[in-house]
Amino acid sequence: MIWYAIASLTPAVLLALACLFGGPWPLAALLSITVLVFFLDRIERLTPTRDETGRGISLFLAAAHFALLPLAVWALAGNNGLSVADKVLIYLGSGLFLGQISNSNAHELIHASSRWPRRIGTAIYCTLLHGHHVSAHLRVHHVHAATDADPNSARLGEGFYAYALRVLRGEFLAGLRADTSHRARAAGQSVLSHPYVAYISGALLSLGCAALVAGGRGVLALRAIAFYAQMQLLLSDYVQHYGLRRQRRTDGRMEPVGPQHSWNAPSWYSSAMMLNAPRHSDHHMRPARAFPALELTLDTMPVLPRSLPVMAVLALVPPLWRRVMDRRVARWQQTA
Repeated sequence: MIWYAIASLTPAVLLALACLFGGPWPLAALLSITVLVFFLDRIERLTPTRDETGRGISLFLAAAHFALLPLAVWALAGNNGLSVADKVLIYLGSGLFLGQISNSNAHELIHASSRWPRRIGTAIYCTLLHGHHVSAHLRVHHVHAATDADPNSARLGEGFYAYALRVLRGEFLAGLRADTSHRARAAGQSVLSHPYVAYISGALLSLGCAALVAGGRGVLALRAIAFYAQMQLLLSDYVQHYGLRRQRRTDGRMEPVGPQHSWNAPSWYSSAMMLNAPRHSDHHMRPARAFPALELTLDTMPVLPRSLPVMAVLALVPPLWRRVMDRRVARWQQTA
């Protein structure tokens, strides 16, 4: 498990030093989650050892999240002597860490079989003002992935910015409808037990804590960090499902989710940093499988031409993205 720990926790340590001391640390933190990852992905591939659950690292990363987020809010909005350049670098680094690593970890936790890890994962999403993603992911995305019924499955030819505008509203409503429908089948439940009450309360509590840390500027800082982290999450979903679609069977139902319905990335270091989130096909076929045990079969699973972080950057330029990806989508749809 050493590579998972090194890849995911190194940026957290450097970001904490950046928030506390400034100086060379903000740049080091940002480079650790961008340039370093890019170059390590390109050296001889190493395979992190497999483990049954990886739960220890997940809980440690959760603790790092709850420590680092208020520290980043304070660094950006507090009277701490940090320069404007320091704050810009901290903002970029913390947004990437929270959106790529904390998001991957929260995703792992909400799929846990035990209640408390699921609650911790939900709390992480709530602090990023994105709690509804839990319901949308579990009750909508995993049911309808690679179909038009899933807001988070990008359509062929759809640029990222149009996708993001659609998903920001669609994901919230889809999760709400799914939760409300699920609760309607169980009588006698209080309105206060609706998951969306917890999501909204968690977001308000997070904003209140940000106000305690740095007043109104703290609230603005949290909203800015959360938006950046949410965009990282949406980029991940966009890249990993772009254009791939399940076929409708003769009985009118959609075919089961298979290895051909998600994009994957074999890059070893970024995969370790993101707790194997780029091994996305196996996750959709076996959602309960812990991240160290996820497998990648290159001949049956669509593979991205570059690592997930690199492809996320490419997605920010829609014409270039379509030039690279549309023909690859067509090949996989023809063989499906």
